[in-house]
Amino acid sequence: MPYQLGKKFKIFTLNSNPELAKEIADLLGCELGKSSITRFSDGEVQINIEESVRGAEVYLVQSTSQPGHEHVMELLIMIDALKRASAETINVVIPYYGYARQDRKAASREPITAKLVANMLAKAGATHIITMDFHAPQIQGFFNMPVDQLFGGKILSEHFLDKSLEDAIVVAPDNGGLGRARKLANYLDVPIGFIDKRRPHPDEPETINIVGDIKGKNAIIIVDIIDTANTVSSAANVLAENGAKAVYACCTHAVLSGQSVQKIDESAITELVVTNTIHVPQEKQIPKMTILSVAPLLAEAIEHVHNEKPVTPLFE
Repeated sequence: MPYQLGKKFKIFTLNSNPELAKEIADLLGCELGKSSITRFSDGEVQINIEESVRGAEVYLVQSTSQPGHEHVMELLIMIDALKRASAETINVVIPYYGYARQDRKAASREPITAKLVANMLAKAGATHIITMDFHAPQIQGFFNMPVDQLFGGKILSEHFLDKSLEDAIVVAPDNGGLGRARKLANYLDVPIGFIDKRRPHPDEPETINIVGDIKGKNAIIIVDIIDTANTVSSAANVLAENGAKAVYACCTHAVLSGQSVQKIDESAITELVVTNTIHVPQEKQIPKMTILSVAPLLAEAIEHVHNEKPVTPLFE
């Protein structure tokens, strides 16, 4: 049954993930707004909104996935166009917030690009952000506007609950992923483990210790982003070599750059579970990959915001 939407509600999409935006609109029971994205002869983005948005409550769906610079510019230009067309509110739905891996100065003379992009969105005219699984939780504080961060772990956990895996254990591939692994383990009501990597001295080989009982178990590796796939593929191979019955891997954001798909296909991973916050092209889809849709969660979040209902239940 379609959600109840007011007359002022409008939803638009750009080029990063139109399939996801269409699915969200279908679940909400509405049509996508009419707009066109073209290029000038030198490649500059040109956007035209082809219907009135004066006084409208606008939701704009765009991941800042690769090519990140193009999708970010599309988003900023569209926000500016909506602001200048007198939209009342501009709610930006960013399923995948890119440029987020530099969220602090880890060394001298480094930028903080996560804050830079947040500043640009605010300057362009965005009034509210809805996103999924920031690379680091503190990025919410980079915005001087309301931010609703949804969690992909709930969708991933439902998939594994449906599989009814026996003797399962959730494994963090490194110390930094323990918080994420603990959440998934709580959802599934299974124990947690992690892979501890250490290099005692710069000239010594890395030592790897597995904390937790993984022998004869179905191990589930969880990360937020799979980019090069080095971390998950090497972790899966280590777990298999140390007696895991089967190894599953999951993430919210499937960046999948370079030879990542080949590495996953050749690794000990039995199944890779990802979501569609980033569009996965056909050539990157392999038999061991399962793609789950985040559209129902995002549609519900949009409806809650639109009808001024609390979003807290969606985090639980």
